Amino acid sequence: MTDTLSKTIGSETPGSKPPRFGHPVYRFETIDTTMKEATARAENGEPEGTLIVADQQTSGRGRLGRAWVSEPGVGLYFSLVLRPPVAAARSSVLTLALGLGVARGIGEACGVQCDIRWPNDVLLNDKKCCGILVESVAESGSLRYAIAGIGINVNQAAMPPDLADIATSLRIETGCEYLRETVLEAVLKHCERYYEMFIERGALPVVEAFSRTSSYVRGKTVVVELGDSRIYGTTAGLDPSGVLLLKREDGSIEAILAGSVRPWTKSGEEGL
Repeated sequence: MTDTLSKTIGSETPGSKPPRFGHPVYRFETIDTTMKEATARAENGEPEGTLIVADQQTSGRGRLGRAWVSEPGVGLYFSLVLRPPVAAARSSVLTLALGLGVARGIGEACGVQCDIRWPNDVLLNDKKCCGILVESVAESGSLRYAIAGIGINVNQAAMPPDLADIATSLRIETGCEYLRETVLEAVLKHCERYYEMFIERGALPVVEAFSRTSSYVRGKTVVVELGDSRIYGTTAGLDPSGVLLLKREDGSIEAILAGSVRPWTKSGEEGL
């Protein structure tokens, strides 16, 4: 199976609306990080939908400054330039919309059902196969642009030993190899669908769709890492703006604006 990432993403069907995401596309064999390149291009006025995709990243990163392993030739590593006409305070919903798009796109391309762990992890069989990082630049309360970085483990035959218990790939979970281009096109299509839902209809439809898709939104015992502190409790849904609600052992409800959510049991076991 030949697996290459082409310089042209998607195609326009006669009479259909042209896709917004993936035009133009810039392809790199090796890059430090697609996020950095996308940010530079956004500052230089590149349009919404500009896609930076790399075969390998040497300094890939996820949320909270964590490294993202970007093995060449087997994963999808890409960033999108977004220019949503929304207030900066609403930008967190972008992560939820893109998580839905990635989950649906992987499902379409690979015939699997993904879970989503609030706010940005896409899971297969309780292990992480994709991470999403959205960084926004605001001006006078409005977004100038946002950069969405997405990494998907596609054809890795094995994960590094220190990640094997918590991370996986599409190949590991299904036993099949996939054309990365096929996965990319499906993911972009569905990301655009949920992005447009957010732009046209607001946060609530995205929040409701996320709540229906994610097993982590309600009734999951978790630990939330906030820097050096940790909060334990049971998830109690999302508020209309996409904020996670956590019920603590004393019955109080705490709004989680940001943080790293992991499963937790009272015996002290935690998943990463």
